[in-house]
Formats: sequence, C-alpha cells, structure tokens
Amino acid sequence: MTIDSQDRPAPPGLQRSMSSKLLVLTILFVMIAEVLIFTPSVARYRQAWLAEKAASGHLAALSLSAAPQGMVTPALERELLAHVGAYRIDMIKDSDMAYRLSVTVPPPADLVADLDDRNPFTLILAAFESMANGAGRTVEVRGTSPRASAVTMHVLFDETQLQRELVEFAWRIAGLSLVISLITAGLVFLSLRWLIIRPIRQITDRMMAFRRHPDDAAAIILPSRRTDELGVAERELHAMQITIRKALKQQSRLAALGTAVTKINHDLRNLLATATLVLERVTASDDPAVKATGERVLDTLDRAVELCGKTLDYTREGGPTLNREPTDLHRLVQSVLDDVEEAIRLPDGRTLALFNRVPPALTVQADRQELRRAVFNLLRNAVEAGADRLSLTVETGARTVELSVRDNGPGLPPRARQHLFQPFAGSARAGGTGLGLAIAREILMAHSGNLTLDRTGPEGTVFRLTLPKEG
Repeated sequence: MTIDSQDRPAPPGLQRSMSSKLLVLTILFVMIAEVLIFTPSVARYRQAWLAEKAASGHLAALSLSAAPQGMVTPALERELLAHVGAYRIDMIKDSDMAYRLSVTVPPPADLVADLDDRNPFTLILAAFESMANGAGRTVEVRGTSPRASAVTMHVLFDETQLQRELVEFAWRIAGLSLVISLITAGLVFLSLRWLIIRPIRQITDRMMAFRRHPDDAAAIILPSRRTDELGVAERELHAMQITIRKALKQQSRLAALGTAVTKINHDLRNLLATATLVLERVTASDDPAVKATGERVLDTLDRAVELCGKTLDYTREGGPTLNREPTDLHRLVQSVLDDVEEAIRLPDGRTLALFNRVPPALTVQADRQELRRAVFNLLRNAVEAGADRLSLTVETGARTVELSVRDNGPGLPPRARQHLFQPFAGSARAGGTGLGLAIAREILMAHSGNLTLDRTGPEGTVFRLTLPKEG
C-alpha cells in the first residue's frame, strides 16, 4: 500500500523537529566540552609565555658574563632589553645579585607573577585577568629560570603584548571549537537521522495509515531485521497491529450479529410465543406420552426464548449504567440465594445446598440490581454445570471486598477455561452461549472491580468478585 499524502502526518517544522533539537544540543555539548578544555589551555599558554620571557632574560643576562668587568655599553644594554621586551632583568644566583640589565628609570611593577606557582585555579584566574586588564600594565615575573634551576630571574615588562597574544589564542581556540562542534554535530545529526529519525518517521507513517485503514493488511508494518530498540519497537508494533486487526474483525462480526439479532428478535419471539401457546394446549392432553413430549418441547422453546433475550441484551449494551448506592452485601446475597432456590430445580429432585457466609452489615458501593444479576448468573452457571452445593464467603481488604462463589461441581472443561469470559465461546455446557460469565464480568468491571477464576478442578470451582467498599 502506498501511503497517500493525506495518510502521512505533517512533519514538524524545523524549529520543532527532533533533528534540529539534536543538532543544537550536540553543538552546545561540544562547545561546553571545548570550554572545559579552553580554560586550562589559556592558563598553560600564559605560563609558557612567562617562562619563555624568563628564559630570554636569562640569556640576555648571560651576555654580561662575557663583557669586561660584567659591564656592557648603554647602547648594547638597550638592545638586549629591547630584544627581550623588558624594562629590567635581574639574574640572582645563590641569593646574590649576579647581573642586572635595566633602563635608566624603570616603571614600578603593577603586578608580580610567580613563575613557580602551580595552582591551576590561580593560574586560570590570572590568565583571564590578564586578558581583561593586561593592556598597558607593568608586570614583574619572578621564579626559577628555565635555563638553570640554581638561578632565579626577575623580569619587568609591559603586559600589553601578553594580553594581545592571549586574546588571539582565545579566538583561535574558539574558532577551532566552533568548527569541531559543527563537524561533530553534523556527523551526529546525519547518523541519528539515518539510524533513528528516518525509522521513527516510517513507523509513524504506518501507524497513521493503520489508524485510517485498519482493515487493510498492507497498512501493517513489516519489521526490519534490526536488533536494537527500534527493531524491537517495529516487531511489537507489527504484533499489536495484527492483534488489533483480529479484534476489530471479531468486533465487526459481533456488531453484525447484534444488528441481525435485533432485527429478527421481535418476530422470532412472537413465533416462539405462538408455538408455546399451542404446546400448552398439547400438554393438557390426557395421553401421557403426548403430554410428556409437549412438556419437553415447551421446555426447549422456553430456553430458546431465553437465549434470544440474553443475546439481544448483550448486543444492545455498551456497558451497564450503574446507580451506585451503599448496599448490604449479606442481604443481597441472601435474596439471590432465595431466587436460585425458587427458580432452579435439580433434574433428579435433589435439593440445593446454599450457604450464605457473608457477615451481616457488610456494605459495598454497588448497583443492587446489576450486582444481583452478576451473582445470579454465576450461581445458575454452577448449577447447570452439575453443582448442588453453593457457598459464598467474603474477604475484606483496606479498600475492597472480595466475594468468593464456591461450588462442588466437576470443574470447568479445558475449552471453557481457554475462552473464559468470551461470549459465545466460553460455555461449559452444550448449547450454552457463555454470555452469563461475560455479562457478570462486565458488570463487575463497571463497578471498578473484577471477576476472576480463582481455581477449578474435580473438587469444584471458585470465582472471585472484587468490589470497592463503601465510600
């Protein structure tokens, strides 16, 4: 099936798309990582620059050792200072001044930089402080000479050049970070778009197509061979669509059945009523054989009328409308047991043993008539299945009440257990519809409760009805 434009969801705009969000986040995260790298890099650059300045000053001061009496001409001294870029150079050896180069009147130092300082936080703060305030400031760097560990250098210089080079270095790092982040974000964007965004859009397209045409088999997604999370999602969506399609077909058939039953039910019941009237005259015959046959046929017609009524009721209901009110569960159960004892007769003349073990004054929030109907359906099913002993007990929790219906019947057959609570499929006796359990469970679920099979076997069957307490 080709997905039409009307079946395809409108893609979100660029600003709202997942791709753009991933792109922006990737750039942001890479830039954050580069900033974390940038700060110590600037500090190291400044420290290396100062060390180079001290090393240059050391070499310039060593030139005095070759001069007669350690003295150079003023012109050479100025040239050496200009080469180093310093106002004054002091070389200290063994705590004594060894050599000095200086302009006539050097300016005072605005700041002293310790070349031997290794504290990373101090160095980072000093680097940013130099970038911000270094222009025109005089700095004296002090520390061990990189050329000789026994020599201490003091170099006084103008920090403007250092400030300019630090700013240029910062811009280079920022530009490089931006390029790296853009390249990384682009690669991540393309990879995620190919591996995630495109498959997600395909899944979304299939979901939209299935929503509009659930009866079309071509709308069901065909899962790929991927073994990652998206592959699992595709396979689960495929299984869910097949399950939903089967359920929709079953619901469609049930709806068609309900429509058909609704149309023919009135006429069918009239025909059955006419036949019943005729058979009632037959049962008045003095011939015992004719009378027995008529009673059997009359009983069959009564069951047919009941079947039509139950089927019509089930197909008409979209779920019972409840009128909840505080209900005495003991009295309700007792009234149902009285109805069962009066309405249901065992075929061999035996007497039903009915036990109401629900404590008095136990109140639940329920619709009396609907709850009576659910309990009656369970008891009638148990008697029809062969039970002659029925017992109802209760277990109370903090917010719920669990009513257990026990019988001594032969237990549910495997087919009934497999299709339990399914209408027209879960009956335990020949000719049954399975509507009794389906309707009973529907009533309990409408009460925000549930009907479950606790256990079944040769010793009997137990159903559990869960109901909310009062309030």
